[in-house]
Amino acid sequence: MAWLKIIHFSFYRNTFLTFYIYRKCKTTSTEESMKKIVVLILTLLVISSLSAGGKQEASVTAANQDEKNLSWMEGPSVHGLPGVNPLKVTGNIITAGSSTVFPLSERMAERFKDEGYGGTITIDSIGSGAGFERFTVAGETDIANASRGIKQSEIEAAHEIGRDPIEFRVGTDALAVTVSKENTFLKNVTLEELAQIFGAAARWSDVNPDWPNQPIQRFIPGTDSGTFDYFAEEVFNKQVEPLLSASNVQLSEDDNILVQGIKGSPYAIGFFGYAYYAENADSLNIVAIEGVEASAENVDNNSYPLARPLYIYSDATILQNKPQVAAFINFYLSYVNEEVVDVGYFPANEEAIERGRAAWLKAMGL
Repeated sequence: MAWLKIIHFSFYRNTFLTFYIYRKCKTTSTEESMKKIVVLILTLLVISSLSAGGKQEASVTAANQDEKNLSWMEGPSVHGLPGVNPLKVTGNIITAGSSTVFPLSERMAERFKDEGYGGTITIDSIGSGAGFERFTVAGETDIANASRGIKQSEIEAAHEIGRDPIEFRVGTDALAVTVSKENTFLKNVTLEELAQIFGAAARWSDVNPDWPNQPIQRFIPGTDSGTFDYFAEEVFNKQVEPLLSASNVQLSEDDNILVQGIKGSPYAIGFFGYAYYAENADSLNIVAIEGVEASAENVDNNSYPLARPLYIYSDATILQNKPQVAAFINFYLSYVNEEVVDVGYFPANEEAIERGRAAWLKAMGL
């Protein structure tokens, strides 16, 4: 009966079968009976194999569920999304992109860590264009931060590396045109005047004879910046040449460098996200556009001419394979409206954020 050693039943089943077969062998002597016993043994082996296979499949399913590591889904639902327990989120997260979105993502990352997340969130402020390149071409990041919508060419590049970008609206920015506190002559400009100031005019008096006969010093975001793209689109009908060919122009992807340059002269002017103005309101003045000031009310009713949406982008495969990214974006969409105003921006309308939440649920298969 050495053949019994190959049978891998559970302890109780193995004990029962061993006793049963032993009795049959002991009481049977004819060849026909022995054949029946062999058939019985083979049948039991097949049944056991199927049972073990089922258990193995169940075990694999459980393992896959563990691999997804969705134990962080805990607590009450927030705005239709599963609750997030940051204490149970593991693994690092890499984001890059817009300098405008940077302070908002930084705030959300700080809150995520304050509530228990123990991993590392890398947030590189390199401009929307460079952020999309790292996300859609190099495939180096989990999340792209953007102050403009993704371009069709960038979507196609993402498809080439197996990514399908998902858009999540996280806020609204009022692009701020600012001057030094020492500037006493510029309070309001039209879009036409704005085009002259950041384009062909060399001196302030070239735009308005009542303004000083002094060279215009321009401080603007770099060409990889979504802010640069947005300004060119709104003020120069998508033409970038006037901005780049203007005299006395300094470009930088670092908005803090722009702030310092504008502070330094009463004849300097620049533009960047509203949060950087709010952070430096004691040393900068914001200029009204077409007589409309940048305010929550004017952004919400669309009367401020330079209001724009803010986004983060990811991909369904990333969310499913990296639960820490899924958890962070869930957390971001759940609580961003509690933080966005304090950072210096304005909430997106609820319908826009809700579309992002629905996209998250779809990506997660929930």
